[in-house]
Amino acid sequence: MTDELGYTRFAAHGGDWGSTITEHLARNHPRAIVGIHLTDVPFWHAFRKPRKRTAAEAEYFAQIDRFQAKEGAYAMIQGTRPHTLADGLNDSPAGLAAWMVDFFERWSDCDGVIENRFTKDELLTNIMLHWSCTVADSYSLYFDIMHAGPARWLVEMVKQWIGAKRVPAAFALFPRDLSSPPREWAERFFDVRRWTPMPRGGHFAALEEPELLADDIRAFFRPLRESFAGAARESRQTGS
Repeated sequence: MTDELGYTRFAAHGGDWGSTITEHLARNHPRAIVGIHLTDVPFWHAFRKPRKRTAAEAEYFAQIDRFQAKEGAYAMIQGTRPHTLADGLNDSPAGLAAWMVDFFERWSDCDGVIENRFTKDELLTNIMLHWSCTVADSYSLYFDIMHAGPARWLVEMVKQWIGAKRVPAAFALFPRDLSSPPREWAERFFDVRRWTPMPRGGHFAALEEPELLADDIRAFFRPLRESFAGAARESRQTGS
């Protein structure tokens, strides 16, 4: 964004793995990031649960535990045997389709009817992109997280102490996402300026509810952009 495209300041949005990447952008490049917009609190924070927690935070951690018990087998096999799984799925288009469509059905706000949310073309396009041998790469992330050594987590803890609070943050929470973090949990790590509980939508927010998501992103970043533009004009006028 800065070296190749020439943008000195820019905004960032992400969800799921994208929220982790976006948080790292805010931590490591606060002068370049105008603000960040997320659909969840990055999951890795829950690996280090605080001793003192609010009732809402305790319920959130219980949600995570219930999800792991009911839905977490995919993460375990992707984190321990990513290539074994990927080889089998790449060898069988039907197997890959079954594996992926299952997630779209269970993690979306579709009321058990997947085509309430996604067309067959959308699903097949997504499956075909993964079938071109990228499915193994997508699982490697889980392996890396599960096998990160103590030194890596020490670095992450230092970054957590620094936090991403040097840039404004907004959250759009979709009701059928994998978990529902309370605001006080987000405020441990972020300078939360906007908190929007959405009326509908699930884990695949940008695909399920693109207009709701886009409207919230615009509403958050518009005043930040105007503030930055005004400061830039003032700086040019004063010659500073």
